[in-house]
Amino acid sequence: MPFPGGLWWLLCCRRGFTLLRRDYGEAEREADGEAEEEEEASFELRAHGDQGSLEVSLSQPTRSSSGSESLLVAEEMRSLIVDKGPGPVEDEPDALVKGWLQREMRGCMKTPWIRPRKYWFVLTPDSLDYYSSNEKGARRLGSLVLTSLCSVLWPDKQLYKETGYWSVTVFGRKHCYRLYTEHLNEAVRWVCAVQKVIDSKAPVQTPTQLLMRDVEVSPCPHPEVLEQIYRCNPILRYTSGPLYAPLLPFPYGSLDQSAPGPRSYTTLRDEAVKLFNSLQQLESERDPVPLMQGVLQTCLDLPPLVDEIYCQLVKQTTEPPAPGGQGDLHYWQLLTCMSCTFLPSPPVLRFLRFHLDRTENRFPTSEMAKYACFIREALGKTKGRECVPSLEEILVLMQRQEMICTVHCPGAPACNVAISSHTTAEEVAQELVSRLGLSQSPNLFALYEQSQRREQPVGSATLLADVLTSLAGEDREQDPPCRLCFKHYGFLDTDNVPRDSLEFALLFEQAHEMVLRGYVPTSEETLQTLAALRLQSLNSDFSTHAPFPRLEELFPPHVLHARLPPLPHRPPKCRGARLRAGLLAGGLWGQALAKQRAERDQRLRGRLREEGASTMAAIVEKWKLLQGMGRPEAMAAYVALVREWPGFGSTLFDVDLQASPVGAGPQRLWLGIGAKAVSLYKPGEPEPLDSFCYGRISSFGASDSSTFRLSVEDRDLLFETSQVDEIAQLLKTYLASAGAQRLPRPQEPPTSAPTLEPSVLPQGLCPAPGPWPPVGSSHS
Repeated sequence: MPFPGGLWWLLCCRRGFTLLRRDYGEAEREADGEAEEEEEASFELRAHGDQGSLEVSLSQPTRSSSGSESLLVAEEMRSLIVDKGPGPVEDEPDALVKGWLQREMRGCMKTPWIRPRKYWFVLTPDSLDYYSSNEKGARRLGSLVLTSLCSVLWPDKQLYKETGYWSVTVFGRKHCYRLYTEHLNEAVRWVCAVQKVIDSKAPVQTPTQLLMRDVEVSPCPHPEVLEQIYRCNPILRYTSGPLYAPLLPFPYGSLDQSAPGPRSYTTLRDEAVKLFNSLQQLESERDPVPLMQGVLQTCLDLPPLVDEIYCQLVKQTTEPPAPGGQGDLHYWQLLTCMSCTFLPSPPVLRFLRFHLDRTENRFPTSEMAKYACFIREALGKTKGRECVPSLEEILVLMQRQEMICTVHCPGAPACNVAISSHTTAEEVAQELVSRLGLSQSPNLFALYEQSQRREQPVGSATLLADVLTSLAGEDREQDPPCRLCFKHYGFLDTDNVPRDSLEFALLFEQAHEMVLRGYVPTSEETLQTLAALRLQSLNSDFSTHAPFPRLEELFPPHVLHARLPPLPHRPPKCRGARLRAGLLAGGLWGQALAKQRAERDQRLRGRLREEGASTMAAIVEKWKLLQGMGRPEAMAAYVALVREWPGFGSTLFDVDLQASPVGAGPQRLWLGIGAKAVSLYKPGEPEPLDSFCYGRISSFGASDSSTFRLSVEDRDLLFETSQVDEIAQLLKTYLASAGAQRLPRPQEPPTSAPTLEPSVLPQGLCPAPGPWPPVGSSHS
């Protein structure tokens, strides 16, 4: 049956176009009909080294290095993949590796009934070629030129389990060769050989990198030379069109296609082009803050893109169509956020600073010049962030202002501290120590992250902006919200704290927190007395009109729960019983069980309310006996009662001691870190099981992320805990403080060489976090 006219015309045209391509020198397609990728518009690439220069396609023209001289434009759209054309196998005398490999064609590895095709592959110092066979005169079917931007993936064990083949994936500029073999050693041999060739290649540089160097070395007395470089190279200037290739070199393909977190990414080259499209959207966005945060998050997830975004922003803020307009200022605002979050590499940093100086000289009183000045100062302080700026921080940075950080002080009003994106916890703690008059205190203070679930100290070198961002994320999930607190960190001297001072109020509040958490083992009668003293300190004398806090704010809740009868222990069911329970779970039997559980829970809640009411009545009776006692006296009596416990002044950590006898399980203990000793307590017991002064501790450290090791003389104690970092840092703090106190005066000759860490800590501050001494390091 003849073809319809339209189809016949299309077939003829397609044949004619194929002939035209061959007439103009295009290499013949592979025999299997493999579709070659569409020619990609990219910038000129050059490889510098003894091997000569390798020029690739250039979509934005010319590079000028001096006033009257200019480089010729490379050929437009010239491909990096050099087609060698047909040739016999014996024409490759410099072959490194040869062998049969199977190549994936049209996804046949996913369709097991179609086997991949086998070809003869030859690896040379410059390319990876494959032929139809290994016989003399075999035709070369394809070639992939290897440069420093190529990459190779190692064999995947999971793919081998699914298909029975070990894979070798080689990424080039236009092609991706997915090769397969049934033998692992053969796959490893090819991967190592290809990687060795890639590593031997000279680094490839883009025109942007070459022009950055030209701008840096341009003669200062001749500004016309510099202006000619910008005028002759549109790649350095603002563009409204799309970007087809990154400004900086990135490897073809990606060794890690998935980024950490919920977001997924493709290759670095594709992400760089996508980010440029996102930047162009900033010009017309009415609310650019979410888009800015998205760009920053991508840079945090993919650190190699940081330099690329800096170069793209410099490009878009150079010779814009409307300097100082809304779109231009959005670029400058994102550049401000970048400068407070990421530090570029030295070459990009020098180019960025040159761009800032040039902008200030050309527009000295403009908003761009003000942003340039702010960015230059920020770059001198940026050390890298753990979190991207929050939406609130981005809004503040867009106005070049400081943030207000609220720090809660127990027993005192909250303090508002102005911070920047570079302010550390140590700087805020220093300011609060000075503001609250605690400079003469021998004790140590720190900022704490406090939430409903946890409380942990903030390291001195930690940026407060990162802490606020993380707390803001937790606020959406918790009630009450998370907050920053200023509290005691190390208790070096609690006996000589004046009762009328702010520090005593902080000490009183911290002692009350320990009581509520159950870290002060004492009788229930004493706990009721402490609750009464707390009421006296809050409301003075008893009155029916006085506000009553909740019982959980006065009395440890675990004591009330301990009075309730334990839940009945259910023996493990056999398999048949579990099956019957599963079958009856959705019927009447399941409804009866649910009803029984609800009734039991209701009885327990009623019993808990009764116990709470009786406990509150006993507390009120004791409160009435404190008639006439002032607030300072009540606070002093409260602290005196808590001080009777030997562990007062220690920081307690819940740990599991790994027992030495075979078959014995871990023992739950309290590990108390104090100024003079380390003690072990059984929870609820007032006296310690054992106590070790620091002179007996020979070493300490982390065996792994959840195991802390403490070597005491000839014993090694292993503790399972989630607070390894906090324990080690507090031990270092007390050891360094003890060493600083024992250091001899300058006029006195030292009696012996000190064995402790020689660093002297600033008084009243938590020390900067750092790696603790490894297991086996000596402290005495």
